[in-house]
Amino acid sequence: MLLPHGAVIALIDGQKFELYRNAGDEAAPELAALAAPTLDSRNHSGVSHHSSHGNHADHLVAEDAHVGAAVEWLNAQVLGHKIEQLVVIASPRSLGEARKHYHKMTERAVIHECAKDLVGRQPADILAALREKH
Repeated sequence: MLLPHGAVIALIDGQKFELYRNAGDEAAPELAALAAPTLDSRNHSGVSHHSSHGNHADHLVAEDAHVGAAVEWLNAQVLGHKIEQLVVIASPRSLGEARKHYHKMTERAVIHECAKDLVGRQPADILAALREKH
């Protein structure tokens, strides 16, 4: 895929949130790391999972809360016109959860999604995953 200059790439998993911006051009993208914001996932706890003695979903609650907080931050950036084009890369489960929280404007800003867990990987690995045919 061609990655437009200035596009933001968000990598999300149940615990981490990484951001990059394409500082290069479409033909020769160069990912520049951006500072990841501090997220408040406390307001998102218990959104869609409930724990009980037989169902230990506490870790899922925490992961979903983190993904929800990350998307809330992305929504604010899109609505504030700080992100115009967005690529979201997340594990399949996290990507599904993220989609539940997209604002309509964020949905329009998303130019590509990739269902892979690439958090912590090098920019070259991220670019290689984006070049793969899906």
